[in-house]
Amino acid sequence: MKQIWHDLLFIHWPLPISMIRPFIPKRLEIDTFEKQTWIGVVPFHMSGIRMRGLPVMPIASRFPEINVRVYVTLDGKPGVYFFSLDAESWLAVKVARTFYHLPYYLANFEVTEKENRISYQSQRTSSNGRFCFQAEYGPTSDVFQAKKGSLDYWLTERYCLYANNKNSLYRCEILHEPWPLQKADANIIRNTMADLDGIRLPDIKPIYHFSKKIEVLTWGLEKV
Repeated sequence: MKQIWHDLLFIHWPLPISMIRPFIPKRLEIDTFEKQTWIGVVPFHMSGIRMRGLPVMPIASRFPEINVRVYVTLDGKPGVYFFSLDAESWLAVKVARTFYHLPYYLANFEVTEKENRISYQSQRTSSNGRFCFQAEYGPTSDVFQAKKGSLDYWLTERYCLYANNKNSLYRCEILHEPWPLQKADANIIRNTMADLDGIRLPDIKPIYHFSKKIEVLTWGLEKV
């Protein structure tokens, strides 16, 4: 599958490993950077979505998405494990749940851009107001690529995701150029996307990274 990701904001907080462990399949090891693990909330929007050999899907080729992710390894291969992924497309939600075993949810969004600032709102339709996000954000630096071995690199340069279904683990390979990152700031008005039982984000300023655009290829799931 081919996708283009736009106006992506990485928002990261450090969390104790013990807080995340109950949500992760036992076979997956929680990844750490200098003995610390992190949780990310990532708003963006996608376009140009199409399956290999097929044209762009008119009813599901462009929509906003926001996900909550943590970092894991299996057999030495680092990747991403998603707590949730909210999207505006009902077809994308159904396809991702059925064929990728990912915890997608339908949500309502309002995303606008003005003077290089992104205004972003989301509200999960099935949560009675529990899972929502509202922020304004944008870049504050020139574009750079993260240096290997840095925290910037560890948080962003990951090229697979892991999914769990009926006690079986799956891996999906992801390919793209190194992230064209920028430093960023954000005014987070409301964020309850990681409001899971047992998880509380620390009351500190998170780390922000922005990326304007990147083209992405994904493969099907492989059982591991």
